Amino acid sequence: MSKPVVGIIMGSQSDLKIMKEAAEFLEELEVPFELTVVSAHRTPQRMADYASSARGRGLKVIIAGAGGAAHLPGMVASFTTLPVIGVPIKSSNSIDGWDSVLSILQMPSGVPVATVALNGARNAGILAAQILGAESKPLAKKLEAFKTSLRKKVEESFRNIEKKGWKEA
Repeated sequence: MSKPVVGIIMGSQSDLKIMKEAAEFLEELEVPFELTVVSAHRTPQRMADYASSARGRGLKVIIAGAGGAAHLPGMVASFTTLPVIGVPIKSSNSIDGWDSVLSILQMPSGVPVATVALNGARNAGILAAQILGAESKPLAKKLEAFKTSLRKKVEESFRNIEKKGWKEA
């Protein structure tokens, strides 16, 4: 794979079961990425170094997933001018995921983080690809094909329901 243009980071290895969905989508579209664990609370210097060096290493977007207090996306955004996409994760110590959602969503003025749904790593991968696709015609074409496949799937389902009726579909 080429030099990574998307960084996928998470607060702990337990977040991988969610965050791998972003990696899988990017892999489908052949978007080079790197994936690692960077904890805002347990390895703050590693987090600062990762975010500060991201642009110089060729990254164009960072996807940061975190559960609980979920400071990782916002703290990363404070160290870089790259777009940061936050993925709130419902973790074992979470308050139904709301703590993660609000921690990532409620950023102060000047430090924006794009926030996807709870456990929405796949959407974070899609959003990262769309950001990159604004400058890449080949990637934009792949995204158009992806969106077309979504439309076709829905069209197939409503045709199936209309043909068989709601009880048999």
